[in-house]
Amino acid sequence: MSESAKPITAAVLIIGNEILSGRTLDKNANYIAQKLTEKGVRLMEVRTIPDIAETVIASVNELRHKFDYLFTTGGIGPTHDDITAECISRAFDVPYEQHPQAYEVLLAHYGEAELTDARLKMAKMPKDATLIPNPVSGAPGFNIGNVYTMAGVPKIMQAMMDHIATDLAGGDIVHSKTITCGLRESELADELTDLQNKYPDIDIGSYPRYAEGQFSLSVVLRGTDVEALETLAQEVQNIADAKRG
Repeated sequence: MSESAKPITAAVLIIGNEILSGRTLDKNANYIAQKLTEKGVRLMEVRTIPDIAETVIASVNELRHKFDYLFTTGGIGPTHDDITAECISRAFDVPYEQHPQAYEVLLAHYGEAELTDARLKMAKMPKDATLIPNPVSGAPGFNIGNVYTMAGVPKIMQAMMDHIATDLAGGDIVHSKTITCGLRESELADELTDLQNKYPDIDIGSYPRYAEGQFSLSVVLRGTDVEALETLAQEVQNIADAKRG
């Protein structure tokens, strides 16, 4: 990345009491992170919040102004606690209303006899939002401004994210290198601190593991400069080899 290039950043907002209670395990943030990494978009924050309107509105407004993209999951279904679409309408100060195209999508999916009032709720969203297709179960997500709102069900969210990713403006791709050695984390702590100061544009992470009575350490390097990444990887390997004698 050139010195003048500005990284493209994103946040994920996970909305749902079921996540916070532990009843449901979130599987969406990791998938979104992988897709964004492929596009050269840096995921800077993942936040999980309850189904409380004021919290959703405040979080959406904070994160959409702080980052280039905001991706939300959950809260766009047919039940009383699905409040995300209305909250995002309020965050943008635009009408919350039935989207004509979303209505046609739901009508085609369910048929007139099965398109109940509860299901019609899934056609309501911010005025003039752009639909995000849902090839799995019909009910679409939507995009307004830099906010992309998706379902919470992983299979549906993944299909929506795959569609979104094709049109995202990305940045320089972040590459990674991993060096694994049979050392304790404390044995490399000082050296990794020095290397981080030497290579400020590369993220250095150390991840210890203990299994079958043995310690091991993975040092993960992430950056956009492939040449600098290779050089640093070799320096880490040389230090680890010297430590082990």
